[in-house]
Amino acid sequence: MTRRQVTACLLWAVVAAGCGGPVGAPADLAIIGATVVDVAGGTLQANRTVIVTGGRIVAVADSPDGFAPAAAVDGTGRFLMPGLWDNHVHFGGGPALIEENRNLLPLYVAHGITAVRDAAGDLSPSVLEWRTAVAAGALQGPRIFTSGPKLEGIASIWPGDLEVGTPAEVMAALDTLKGMQVDFVKITENTLKPDLYLLGVREARARGWKVSAHVPMAVTLDQASEAGLSSIEHMSYLLRGGSPREAELSAAVGAGKLASAAALTSMVDTFDQGTAVATYRRLAARGTAVTPTLNGSRILAYLDQETHASDTYLQYLGPGLKATYEGRVTSAAAADAAAVTRRHDRFEQAARLLPLLRQAGVTILAGTDAGFLNSFNYPGIGLHDELEILVRYGLTPQQALVASVVNGPTFLGHAGDYGAVAPGRVADLLLLDRNPLEDIRATRAIRGVVLHGRFFDRSALDAMLDDTRQRAAMSAGGATR
Repeated sequence: MTRRQVTACLLWAVVAAGCGGPVGAPADLAIIGATVVDVAGGTLQANRTVIVTGGRIVAVADSPDGFAPAAAVDGTGRFLMPGLWDNHVHFGGGPALIEENRNLLPLYVAHGITAVRDAAGDLSPSVLEWRTAVAAGALQGPRIFTSGPKLEGIASIWPGDLEVGTPAEVMAALDTLKGMQVDFVKITENTLKPDLYLLGVREARARGWKVSAHVPMAVTLDQASEAGLSSIEHMSYLLRGGSPREAELSAAVGAGKLASAAALTSMVDTFDQGTAVATYRRLAARGTAVTPTLNGSRILAYLDQETHASDTYLQYLGPGLKATYEGRVTSAAAADAAAVTRRHDRFEQAARLLPLLRQAGVTILAGTDAGFLNSFNYPGIGLHDELEILVRYGLTPQQALVASVVNGPTFLGHAGDYGAVAPGRVADLLLLDRNPLEDIRATRAIRGVVLHGRFFDRSALDAMLDDTRQRAAMSAGGATR
């Protein structure tokens, strides 16, 4: 008998007590003969059987002996790892786009993403409902961890945020977020006063939340980190930490003596690698992580070279979401040659900071910034693009995977539940045809996904894609009538 024939017999024996196989303890699922990927350790464990019951892994063994699972999957020749996490996504676009946003959820699962971290939008009530429905198994999609509405200043450009103009309003906003039972807090800097920004960070941390944020130009990276900032969202902010003049220029902005754009240009022009590494080491020592979101930044930087008009992935988006892309596309098209060159250079400068962050010991979170407004940064496939970019600019495949599946849950306090194929962990798993530790593009070679302990094979994942495409087409048809 060939090995595959032996495995097939074994599978039948486990499920139906055929081939003389014994019936053991009941279980929901067995994945038999797979090579388990230890992402944190960067090692492989060949020919393992993973037993799942009640949505959790109960055993990782040499064989399924002693168990009688209701379903079995042949993992021979394939690689089993924890499901991917996209640690920066957005749902939004207004009430008219609730359905189009909800229709995106299966796209994440179809691309092996079993959890997302929603970093604020203008559909928070809906996102909170989806979080509950997904957790209960009533809605097909990745697990959702959300900030709810973000904290901002008065009359900000962002719809759906919590606008605060006084310390009392900061406290009231945090009370609102507590009532929503958000998973972390998001703060941005469009009109938020620097003192209220720092107060928001400190008070949110005092209440037990992690805080993800942009960094106002009038606040240095050290000041934000010292206040307790848990993660800096977007790599471009890290360029400022390489300037010996950061504190001076930030103070000038805060005093109204210098425009933010001019301060940023001066900081970038005075970038010094030694200063950057020293700054990043201080961030690491305080536990401030970074979510680079390089895929979104790259797309916007190079819109002059890549129009994306023929992207096949557009078929999965409804017309309303596509329309939210137009603002940034139009803005990029209006830029002159000097602005385009500056865009390219800023992206490349920021992306090249990855090895410096690694050298300094900063925790990296892999996230895409996918969602409404963020042109052609697609839910699902975008994370695979992000992982590939992280490797292109200096991480190993293993380090990129850690940034997604280990650092994501650890950041939110769920290290004991996710991030490993091990007994006791949640059975959110990804079965691949190739070894992702050798080639990061192997994360795209998806044979199946386990979510809530249920196995979705390739045909089921393809059906999710097809259903999403049909729903987008129906939305487009409705928009034209």
